[in-house]
Amino acid sequence: MKEGYDAQLKSVVMLKNGNQTLPMTGKKKVYVPKRHFPAIPGMWGGVSEEKTVEPVDLALVKKYFDVVQQPELADFALCLIYEPSSGVGYSKADVMRGGNGYVPVSLQYEDYTATDARAVSIAGGDPMERSTNRSFKGKSVKTYNRDDMVLVADTKEKMGDKPVVVIVETGRPIVLSEIEPHADALLISFNVQHQVLLDIISGKAEPSALLPMQMPADMKAVEEQQEDVPHDMRCYKDADNNVYDFAFGLNWSGVIRDDRVKKYQNNNR
Repeated sequence: MKEGYDAQLKSVVMLKNGNQTLPMTGKKKVYVPKRHFPAIPGMWGGVSEEKTVEPVDLALVKKYFDVVQQPELADFALCLIYEPSSGVGYSKADVMRGGNGYVPVSLQYEDYTATDARAVSIAGGDPMERSTNRSFKGKSVKTYNRDDMVLVADTKEKMGDKPVVVIVETGRPIVLSEIEPHADALLISFNVQHQVLLDIISGKAEPSALLPMQMPADMKAVEEQQEDVPHDMRCYKDADNNVYDFAFGLNWSGVIRDDRVKKYQNNNR
């Protein structure tokens, strides 16, 4: 169990730590805004229930910090959000309209129209499909959890000069230009226990992980990358001029430049 827990600690990537926001040592007061889940249509029909929930067990948070309900009383805010979710890339409604069914998978929170997508796909020709071209160029999708982006921006406005720590739960590259400007500290979590995240935020453990993927500058960069060329993505650059490229990560001292980084960057070229 200890080895498993340590592995989780070593997987969390810190991308931003403006003005050395982290670690938050001592019994600080924290404001944890609730997440709003809209009603989302399922892949096989049906719609999920709209709800607003606590993003983390507050009883666990209270072991590290004093939880307050008003942002004006807090020393810092903690936002826990999920990667953009726009669906699986296929739409029955598009088929009903006469389309090929394929729609974009967006990596951003705002509505997305695939103006830069390939006009003719590199895949197609399934005998069960009417079209041999799976292109989704010009089609639009909405992100179901756009409210995650709104939550971070609203929280920063409420907190003013006080720091906002943002943790994004993801398993794929995402466009962070909508989140990073509102985050004083930004961490990427790959489905770890919340206790792990709180250990890092409070300084009980130091972040040491490196990005296992590139974070795109925007969706244009996503559409223009070559599927058969590794690490060719135009990556996002944050307010501290750090580029969220493969093998990037921060610890308490700043940008990590250990033997792993040298090895991976050399293999990257």
